[in-house]
Amino acid sequence: MRFDHVGGVVCLGETMVMMVPAEPGPVHLVRTWHRAVGGAESNVAVHLARLGVRSSWVSAVGDDSFGLAVLDTVGGFGVDVSRVRVDPHRPTGLYVKEASPHGSPVRYYRRGSAASGMGPEMIDRLGLGSGEVGLVHLSGITAALSDSCLEMMRELLRRPRDGFRVSFDLNWRPALWTDRDPRVLRELADSADVVLAGSDEAELVWGTGDPARLRRLLPGPASLVVKQGAEGATLLEGGESYFEPALEVEVVEPVGAGDAFAAGFLAATLAGEAPSVRLRAGHLQAASALLTAEDVGDPLPDDVTVPLLHADPRTWASARLEV
Repeated sequence: MRFDHVGGVVCLGETMVMMVPAEPGPVHLVRTWHRAVGGAESNVAVHLARLGVRSSWVSAVGDDSFGLAVLDTVGGFGVDVSRVRVDPHRPTGLYVKEASPHGSPVRYYRRGSAASGMGPEMIDRLGLGSGEVGLVHLSGITAALSDSCLEMMRELLRRPRDGFRVSFDLNWRPALWTDRDPRVLRELADSADVVLAGSDEAELVWGTGDPARLRRLLPGPASLVVKQGAEGATLLEGGESYFEPALEVEVVEPVGAGDAFAAGFLAATLAGEAPSVRLRAGHLQAASALLTAEDVGDPLPDDVTVPLLHADPRTWASARLEV
């Protein structure tokens, strides 16, 4: 499943070093850890690169070994990281998680991180106006990091869209909002061109996960995608509503599936595909993340994805993907 020759995408947001237990047993007894990296926006950038889309990730990391690890890892997937700011004063963020098919408890160590020091000046690093950027991808996570990060997002969303669109993934992280006002998320989402939100997180943040009600709350975006878990996803666009059921997948670990869905959907959207293909591209890319304990799994083979993108409804509904 490739979407070459579409406009480039810039993903803006924090990526941190991630520590995962490398041995079984209670976490407080674990002595060996696996070091990886993780971040919603860079996950999207990596998935886009694997789908043939020119993608870049813009953020800030500390001038430390963890910062180098983040740059090496994200850049190693073919993502352009040349515009990332290396902060000599603030550290790279860190988080710790357990991997489980039923969810992964996460503890963040990101307060005062290099990325939390981002502000409106970062917009100059996005390359807007160059003709090479077709989409800027944001998430609600960034708005919670600091006042300056929120102002950066507001300023970007206020600017004229000269040849590019802005996508916004809700990505609700309640632990980040304990001392901040999440009402700004509706403002940010309604100012974007494409909005993606899980029905469960939308219920928590906006009081409803129903697609029609969410559309009334968010009339601004041209495209609104409501991800409904194992049931499927709904796209509201141009006064119409489109639904595609999710694939049946043997879930190894669910974290990262939402970012993968976003990448698949956005890549197909930039390619001008029909609504059903765009939603299926999201489901297929999400499946590649669900089939692994990593945030970004191995791509599904083309002999699986290409026929399914254009399959009849019965064939699509009967498909099952396993490890």
